[in-house]
Amino acid sequence: MNFRRRNNEEPEINLIPFIDVLLVVLIFLMLSTTYSKFTEMQVTLPVADTDAQRDYPKELIVAVGSDGNYSINHNALPGRSLEIVASALSEATKGAKETVVVISADASAKHQSVVTVMEAARRVGLNQITFATQSSTQAAAQ
Repeated sequence: MNFRRRNNEEPEINLIPFIDVLLVVLIFLMLSTTYSKFTEMQVTLPVADTDAQRDYPKELIVAVGSDGNYSINHNALPGRSLEIVASALSEATKGAKETVVVISADASAKHQSVVTVMEAARRVGLNQITFATQSSTQAAAQ
């Protein structure tokens, strides 16, 4: 009978060379990767052709200028804040919730200016919002 004690050593995996290789690969990827930033994208806004323009019985035209100024039914607003636009919309509609808000924004107006008008209309309770566009013949003439 063999009563010798067997040496039960568990196999050991050395992770240090594996970590060294991963660090070398990580450093290589960091040095060889080029980071490019897209600062601005040129966007041409679409032109819509409609059969006939709709006339809404109670419409409120909100114009947004390229400089961020607002006017409601050709009356310029004194400021650009959300509260000023909301109070002017509330005053212009006088509580009529079925009024349609027509946003006529300049092509170079900031997106935030249009979103401000939409948020002001939501706060006042005006849910019907549409955007004014120009026809392709008008766009070609300019």
